[in-house]
Amino acid sequence: MFRTLFPAIEPYNSFRLKVSGGHELYIEEVGNPQGKPIVFLHGGPGAGITEDHRRLFNPQEHRAILFDQRGAGKSTPKASLTENTTWHLVNDIEIIRQQLSIDKWLVFGGSWGSTLALAYAQTHPNSVKALVLRGIFLCRPAEIEWFYQSGCHQIFPDEWENYLKPIPENERQDLVKAYYQKLISENPKEQITAALAWSRWEGSTIKLIPDVKAIEQFSNEQMALSLARIECHYFMHNAFFNAETALLNNINKIRHIPTCIIHGRYDVVCPLKNAWDLHKAFPEAQLQIIASAGHAFSEAGILHALIEATEKLA
Repeated sequence: MFRTLFPAIEPYNSFRLKVSGGHELYIEEVGNPQGKPIVFLHGGPGAGITEDHRRLFNPQEHRAILFDQRGAGKSTPKASLTENTTWHLVNDIEIIRQQLSIDKWLVFGGSWGSTLALAYAQTHPNSVKALVLRGIFLCRPAEIEWFYQSGCHQIFPDEWENYLKPIPENERQDLVKAYYQKLISENPKEQITAALAWSRWEGSTIKLIPDVKAIEQFSNEQMALSLARIECHYFMHNAFFNAETALLNNINKIRHIPTCIIHGRYDVVCPLKNAWDLHKAFPEAQLQIIASAGHAFSEAGILHALIEATEKLA
C-alpha cells in the first residue's frame, strides 16, 4: 500500500533571515522541535515551498526546516537576480543550519533541489547526515537542451507550441537566450508573457498524466515570474558551476554519505539518464526507479519512495 502525505500542518516557528545582496529569506520549521532535523530544498530554482511540502515528513519524528530560496516564494526581493547563484544558496543553507544550532541534518531535494543538495553536500560534507534526492538534475548543457530546445518537444508538441509563442521565429535557434532577454526586459508585460509561457511548459510536462491543477499552479503570475526569471538566469550561466560535469567530478567528496536516489521512469523534465549517470559515479547510493511516474514528487510511487527513504535515513 502506498504511503501518502501526512496531515496538513502549520509551522511551529517561522522567521525571516537577512543574507547578502539585500535578500531576506523566509524560513519555517514544522513537526517535532526535538525531532531528527531535515532541510527541504525546493525546485526551480525559483519555485518556492508549498504547504504540501510540509506534509512529506512525519511530524512526530522529524524537525523539518523549509525555506524559500533567494527571490522565490515569500523571500524578498521577489524574483531578484542580484547575488543569486548556486554558491550564494549553498552558503545560505549553511547559515540556516548554524542559525538553528543543528549539528548535522538530512538534506532532501528534488529536481533543482537535488542539484543544490549535491552542491551543498560537496561543499559542506561534514554538515550532512544523509541525502534523499528525487528527479535528478545535474544542470548539464545537454539537459537544458533536451527540455528547452530540442527533445521533449517531440513528446509534448501541443504544449510546445504555447512555449514557442512569445519568441519570434528568427530567435528560436537559442530559446533559453531569447527567453532570457524577455525575462530581464524592463517591459513588465513582455516579462510576464514570457514567464507564463515558460512556467506553463514546465507545469504541463511535470507529471506522467498531465494535471490541470499543476498547470494552474504554474500559471500563477507571481510564481511564474520568479520561476522563469531565476531558472533562465541560472541556465544562462551553467548554474555557476566551473565545469559542465562539476557535480559528477566532485562526487568522491560525498560517497561516504548514505544516499537514496528516486527517479520516475517516464520523467521528461529530467530524464532518467541523469539519475543513471549519478548512480554510476556514485554506486554506493541506492537508486529506485519508479516504473509508472514522471517528475512530480506527488506521484504515488515517488511519494511512497520518498517517505520510506526519509524515515530510513533520518
